[in-house]
Amino acid sequence: MIINIKKFGEKRLRLRKFALAITIIAVLLSTIFLAIGWFNNERQSIPEFFVGVEFAYGNASDLKDLVDKVKNYTNLFVIGSPEISFNQTLLNATCDYIYDAGLSFIVFFSDPYTRYNYHPIIWIMKAKEKYGDRFLGAYHIDEPGGKQLDNSPSRLVLEAKNYTDAAETYVKYLYYHLEYYGVYYGSSVFTADYGLYWFDYRGGYNTVLAEFGWNHSRQLTIATCRGAAKIQNKNWGVMVTWTYNGTPYIESGDELYSDLILAYHAGAKYVAVFNYPKIVRYGILTEEHFDALKKFWNYTHVNPESHGIVEGDVAYVLPKDYGFGFRHPNDTIWGLWKADQLSKKIWDDVNNLLDRYGSRLDIVYSDPEFNNAIKNRYNRLIFWNETTI
Repeated sequence: MIINIKKFGEKRLRLRKFALAITIIAVLLSTIFLAIGWFNNERQSIPEFFVGVEFAYGNASDLKDLVDKVKNYTNLFVIGSPEISFNQTLLNATCDYIYDAGLSFIVFFSDPYTRYNYHPIIWIMKAKEKYGDRFLGAYHIDEPGGKQLDNSPSRLVLEAKNYTDAAETYVKYLYYHLEYYGVYYGSSVFTADYGLYWFDYRGGYNTVLAEFGWNHSRQLTIATCRGAAKIQNKNWGVMVTWTYNGTPYIESGDELYSDLILAYHAGAKYVAVFNYPKIVRYGILTEEHFDALKKFWNYTHVNPESHGIVEGDVAYVLPKDYGFGFRHPNDTIWGLWKADQLSKKIWDDVNNLLDRYGSRLDIVYSDPEFNNAIKNRYNRLIFWNETTI
């Protein structure tokens, strides 16, 4: 065979150029895929945001009716009716329905367990396997901090020698109630509350839903709950609850939308609307409230970058174990003592700082266990024994 050396050399040169081009393309594609993978990992690292309603009235038929109403513009459903959670067959059926509707959910469990026809802890273990991440966890003990501040018969601390004794007793008793959920079985444990958030987290809650209700300051509520969650590496959220003690109970649709936006901008991971009692077809919620939820749902999808846009970067540091209620200047301390000589100063300080910093303010507690975290997480610290004006 006679080989044309010139043509053979040209062919080899073309092959080498082709191989070089393929190599360059492969490198570029690898770089692009790595960049996409990095971007997706960054996107996945952003905490998921949940918005929905709590069902606390009626029967299983009412629950399914509400699920059908909200499933296209929410992703969270809270089963807050003990009548449903008491009965395993009923609970399984409703959870299946919520799951099939594409919603994540939380289930309320109460004491004593003798009222159940099954063991809730065993159910929770099976639910984690059956529903996966869509079963977010258990809601256990409603408003423990608020009940303590109001000196309720169901409060955890009946008496204490001093503030530290009250704090230690509260945390110990709360941990006793929650340990089987969070410690032994690894379930996330939720509650909604209107005070003592710092100590709720110390007692074992993974998430506290701070209540927006009545005429209480939303920004002050955010400051106390978000600060506690941030320093203790927990999650926080908002429960929009009653504004009135009678019909219509809940605020208007426009006010609801404003509350949802405020919580979203402040970085809440969960926002739920408390729905009880049943005065219309869907509890206390009317079309104006559902319209507000739809509008908010659209806002979160169009503006994902606005979640947490107002970050707490200034902290007001309270004295250790000072369990003040923060609803008014004469609120109780641990529900066991009247306001003391510090209460008015702290109240005035907080309101002055809220006027100055708005939702950028967090409220935390001086505590040796967390003092380093407090120093590292904020641009400015203002202590209770300083002059704030």
